[in-house]
Amino acid sequence: MTTASPSPSSSQPTTFPHLLAPLDLGHTELRNRVVMGSMHTGLEDRSKDLPALAAYFAERSKGGVGLMITGGYAPNREGWLSPFGSRMATQSLASKHREVTSAVHQHGGKIALQVLHAGRYGYNPFNVSASATKAPINPFKARALTTKQVKHTISDYARSAELAREAGYDGIEIMGSEGYFINQFLSAGTNHRTDQYGGSAQNRMRLPIEIVEQTRAAVGEDFIIVYRLSMLDLVPGGQTWEETVELAQAIEGAGASIINTGIGWHEARVPTIVTSVPRAAFSWVTAKLKPEVSIPVCASNRINTPQVAEDVLSSGAADLVSMARPLLADADFVNKAAEGRADEINVCIACNQACLDHIFKRKHASCLVNPRAGRELELNYLPATTTKKIAVIGAGPAGLAASTVLAGRGHDVELFDEADAIGGQFNLAKRIPGKEEFDETLRYFKRQLELTGVTVHLGTKASAETLAAGGFDEVVLATGVEPRTPSIPGIDHPKVVNYVDVLTGAKPVGERVAVIGAGGIGFDVSEFLTHDTSPTLDLEAWQREWGVTDPEREPGGLTKGIHEGSPRSVHLLQRKTSKVGAGLGKTSGWVHRAALQHKGVEMLGGVTYRSIDDAGLHITVGADKDGKGGERRTLEVDTVVLCAGQEPRRELHDALVAAGVSTHLVGGADVAAELDAKRAIRQASELAARL
Repeated sequence: MTTASPSPSSSQPTTFPHLLAPLDLGHTELRNRVVMGSMHTGLEDRSKDLPALAAYFAERSKGGVGLMITGGYAPNREGWLSPFGSRMATQSLASKHREVTSAVHQHGGKIALQVLHAGRYGYNPFNVSASATKAPINPFKARALTTKQVKHTISDYARSAELAREAGYDGIEIMGSEGYFINQFLSAGTNHRTDQYGGSAQNRMRLPIEIVEQTRAAVGEDFIIVYRLSMLDLVPGGQTWEETVELAQAIEGAGASIINTGIGWHEARVPTIVTSVPRAAFSWVTAKLKPEVSIPVCASNRINTPQVAEDVLSSGAADLVSMARPLLADADFVNKAAEGRADEINVCIACNQACLDHIFKRKHASCLVNPRAGRELELNYLPATTTKKIAVIGAGPAGLAASTVLAGRGHDVELFDEADAIGGQFNLAKRIPGKEEFDETLRYFKRQLELTGVTVHLGTKASAETLAAGGFDEVVLATGVEPRTPSIPGIDHPKVVNYVDVLTGAKPVGERVAVIGAGGIGFDVSEFLTHDTSPTLDLEAWQREWGVTDPEREPGGLTKGIHEGSPRSVHLLQRKTSKVGAGLGKTSGWVHRAALQHKGVEMLGGVTYRSIDDAGLHITVGADKDGKGGERRTLEVDTVVLCAGQEPRRELHDALVAAGVSTHLVGGADVAAELDAKRAIRQASELAARL
């Protein structure tokens, strides 16, 4: 069984003909092949946030997205992701959602509500699952449902779909992947039941089949049902490929309209969406399933540019592409692609810092490169009522955001930087293996500088005198940071270098290295040092490292990783006694730790630095708060790299203020604690929206 690949439409531009081709689903048509995949924003959980959610989706509908899928809504209380979280279970809740669906339809888009039962991932002591098991990422053990309760839950799914239809949604997506409730029934590792929903593979897949059957019966034929199918579980005991295909065909037979791709359980120890994952890294498994069904299939994960999406579709790997975070980064993604303006797209760099990390901290999701995401009602760049002449000093992320927003609002903006290129610290970040995507942000800002008419002065060191005499109404100091030098005996030894010297290649690094400071920069530098060169994101090499394989070979597509050695011996050290890397991103920190473990990096916490000399770095590990006890060691290293924090560069500030110039600090020049591009871009954008 096959589904025809999208055919280019004669009315569509030729650059991305497959991406922009409409899709006929029989009872309705999608205007293109772009699906905004489900992503929880935190705006779903409270009725008071529905106006903000409506504005968020409306902007992406206006931006040309074909089909949007909401964050997950539980079909009942037992399915909550968190206490009092999002739910679609009552008439009153459904009626409030008409504000969301009407806003989407006003701009010609379609929207589906995702029905998600958390199962044992529910972060509360009342969660339920196929059996009484506990997820390794959740402190709460689930209670096993009785057979009667399972049947009642199936009815709740169908009821949620009915309510979604009443609310004006064009369809629903049934979340059957990522390790949630349905996956927990499908896997023999989490389903120990002996009734009709446990035991054989056919019994274990009875639950999702009955959910789709009852849902279709409840909503009729003219309603979209997307089923998100776990094509690679990436956990021990995952489904075999034969079981996956059998389930997909049964789901089609039960009445699904589209099969979406789900990759990896949340507890999997394989990264699936962070920036180090190659683009479209899992489209091959969607392509593998596509010939087995006759309904459209949708590829997902790390598809972040129109060209990548076009390549997936034109190869015949899928009928649609799902992009969630890329549409946080740029709501006008589709329109820009359609209008020949792909070079203006603000590309998602898969950093997770403002989206998923926020959600796991119970904050509203936004986007590092687009702080308006999720805040469309509160952060707007309206035309300036009075045009000002404004100088921005520093062309790092904060300075670039400030300059382009200010100029976009109509101000006369001049941007100064003593470097020969824009980018600031992002020019260092993009050198880190796995962070090559950061260059996309600099490409975007370079184009925005051109479009908004910012006058750019590179290789120019601005002085307080010239700025004061320049007739500027406002000066924005985005001058960034400089590495902090800790007080350690021997810190001036020739073997000591700072992270800037390392990443720019200004100073050589030996084969035995100690990195002082295990924050984000220390991890980045360690990653840099454990590779001969900065590699491209090669899919086959990445699969070998993380143990991703064909699910026909290994159930769940998981095998043992093969780790290449490091060209250097590296010790990563921190003063704090907490776990090394504890301050890294909530959803990506474990990936960075694992990657360094693959390279044999020694990570030590509770380190006291005694001295540095020809013999190396002398340390004590595990001393008490009075400096007593602990293990004394000498690390016989050739190079000591300082990643021990930063100091703000704000030498112009006092002189400008003294000269009576209205001056503003943003980014690292304001706060130089662990570098934070998310805060820098947001702060600069908010300032630019006010001036």
